[in-house]
Amino acid sequence: MSASRRPGTPSNLFPSKELLLDSCAGKRGASHPVLWAAGELALAHTELRTAAGPRGEIAIRRTSLVRHIDRWLAAELPSAHGGAHLHTESVGAVVDRLARYSVLARGALTDRHPEPELHHAWHRLSELALGYRDLAFEVGAGLRRIPDLTDPGLTL
Repeated sequence: MSASRRPGTPSNLFPSKELLLDSCAGKRGASHPVLWAAGELALAHTELRTAAGPRGEIAIRRTSLVRHIDRWLAAELPSAHGGAHLHTESVGAVVDRLARYSVLARGALTDRHPEPELHHAWHRLSELALGYRDLAFEVGAGLRRIPDLTDPGLTL
């Protein structure tokens, strides 16, 4: 973050769950760093579904994208209030799971899974999207803080 730029307000740093799901579905054009990374994470999860060989390179790319989200938010978010409850995982990890479940749910449609499996896939995606929305609200309201997992010593 540059010295002349003040951190944004938490409410405008988190894209809506609808925009996040659109990015995971491949709808591009978003200049927001979290939306860009969400789209890239969805591409990585799509590659994982079809990869026949080693997947180490995809895992490294996913780790890098998760850290990109977490580092950007760490630089942009104002300090949390001392009484705010700590969330158990980073926003980058939540977005990665949202991208994964988005790919799985869309895949369940195209792969013609049985109705119970299809329902379960979309239900998981819906629950996680609501959890992301709630997390964004709670961080914005100062009720929750996210862990700082941005180890400067790691280069991935």
